[in-house]
Amino acid sequence: MVKIGIIGGSGLDNPEILQDAQDLDVETKYGKPSSLLKVGKISGAEVVLLARHGREHTIPPTQVNNQANIQALKDIGCTHIIATTACGSLKKEIGRGDFVVLDQFIDFTRLRKLSFHDSFEPGKIVHTPMAEPFNKELRSVLYGTAKELDLKCHFKGTVVTIEGPRFSTKAESKMFASWGADVINMSIAPECILANEIGLPYAAVAMATDYDCLFDDVPPVTWEEVLKVFKENVGKVVNLLTIVVQKINSCDSSCCCHQDCEEEEEEEEEESFDLKSTIRTIPNWPKEGIMFRDITTLIENPKAFSYCIEKFKEKYANCGIDKIAGIEARGFIFGAALAKDLGLPFVLIRKKGKLPGEVVAQEYSLEYGTDKIEMHVDSISSGDNVLLIDDLLATGGTALAACQLVEKVGGKVVSAAFVIDLPDLKGAEKLAGYDLFKLVDFAGE
Repeated sequence: MVKIGIIGGSGLDNPEILQDAQDLDVETKYGKPSSLLKVGKISGAEVVLLARHGREHTIPPTQVNNQANIQALKDIGCTHIIATTACGSLKKEIGRGDFVVLDQFIDFTRLRKLSFHDSFEPGKIVHTPMAEPFNKELRSVLYGTAKELDLKCHFKGTVVTIEGPRFSTKAESKMFASWGADVINMSIAPECILANEIGLPYAAVAMATDYDCLFDDVPPVTWEEVLKVFKENVGKVVNLLTIVVQKINSCDSSCCCHQDCEEEEEEEEEESFDLKSTIRTIPNWPKEGIMFRDITTLIENPKAFSYCIEKFKEKYANCGIDKIAGIEARGFIFGAALAKDLGLPFVLIRKKGKLPGEVVAQEYSLEYGTDKIEMHVDSISSGDNVLLIDDLLATGGTALAACQLVEKVGGKVVSAAFVIDLPDLKGAEKLAGYDLFKLVDFAGE
């Protein structure tokens, strides 16, 4: 029989959702769990709710008795565990209120019990495999249900779990991002480790409530901000888990809803697509010492080109953009495709003398002299929110001129997007004050 343990899940104890509810005061060989176990049924499915930090949130992260929590769920007969958690985002594309179905963790805790084994019996050594710590089938159900509910949800993400209760320093936050972490929290790693060790399928859905302290243009996280965003979205969590519980219960416990697995696998493959490998590097062109990043090989690859457009769509679909402006010439390729998919007007920003109508121009400096870019004067109206797009951010001179050109006619540059960034040329510094989004970067020129 399926019995689902839910760690977190604020709001599921509503008597209109959880029927036949009762509290159980239990104790395990590792002590008492963080809270009473609230058992009951959701649409006929047996569930057990456990408040990770206590029902009044009185237990700091380090003091959570994860051993007792997982053991208590095992002892009461749970066959699966679904966990919820608030988290900080380490990527701009994971916005406040977004959901992330976690697939990997980095354990940065220092003071917690991470195993049920303080010693091994002779000949019974236990080293639990942890290559794929989150149950694949449970993750598939979570993500598929989130899509059905039209929630902004990311199919996978790496969480770094820190000790807490303090938040990160800026140096730590930057380090975690450089490690490849997508989100940060104070709870998941020990739970996940212990669930795997005890043999319970475990999955977790994280809600991004803040951006930690990673970005200079976003205020650092506060507890008040976390609570605010969480409360604004708790209803979505309840709806998600209510349906997920029903789906798990309706399937055989050994297979746990394989529906939509192929679709999610395809999406996972897309998210992990190696875009950088599709961009050819040509040394010493157009002159000695230059490593030219050639996107013709990317454009010739339908999968790579589609990946770029999908990533831009994911970033900008709900950003209130009125128009997309592409910078000559390769910005036209990506910008026009994105504008078509988003149903937005596309504006050409061209070099001097290429447009037939009345134009507005912006001059910018070159290494030896100046040049101009132009746009039809009626392409952008005052108050339009504009996304600029180009293939490459190098020194940033043309991109800055394009921003100034849009602003000259009263438009607002919401963001500037690039396929490639060459960070050593410091173009991003020239565009300080503008939101920037890049798909890949290459060191050197």
